[in-house]
Amino acid sequence: MEKEENLIDEQLETEEIVENGNLQPDVEKLVEENQKLKDEFLRALAETENTKKRCSVEIEKNTKYAISSFAKTLLTVADNLMRALEASKNTQNEDCVALRKGVELTLDELNKVFDKFGITAMEILDTVFDPNFHQVVQEVEDKTKPSGTIIAELQKGYMINDRILREAMVVVTKGGN
Repeated sequence: MEKEENLIDEQLETEEIVENGNLQPDVEKLVEENQKLKDEFLRALAETENTKKRCSVEIEKNTKYAISSFAKTLLTVADNLMRALEASKNTQNEDCVALRKGVELTLDELNKVFDKFGITAMEILDTVFDPNFHQVVQEVEDKTKPSGTIIAELQKGYMINDRILREAMVVVTKGGN
């Protein structure tokens, strides 16, 4: 209702200006108002585009990392399968060999699923300790390697896309070079 009254008032003002013949100041006023409205429109459009981009990035991020807690739970399954393989490594019993083959196939299938969802194991042996990716469980004296070199991995670390899913538990050297 108020908008309609404003439009009627503006129309009456325009008719008065046309009747009086004094158009120049009002044309300048309309040009300024037009420019102001264009500016407001462009700002609103830019804000809308920025909001779309932010939402798109947020949706992509949520999609990438939505399975993190589920994947972290599955890591214990992978750990147990690797322990089973390690425990059966030196056994030549026919039944154990068949069981080991089944565990290997299961672990391979689990690793394919991990690959599909961007979950990768960290390869860290003989690298330098990084507190962002590794958790030191033990330090061992070793003069042949630089201090802080990872010499054993007690629990494998994993990444999901470009984030840490689980830190690796490692043994590092102390002393050395």
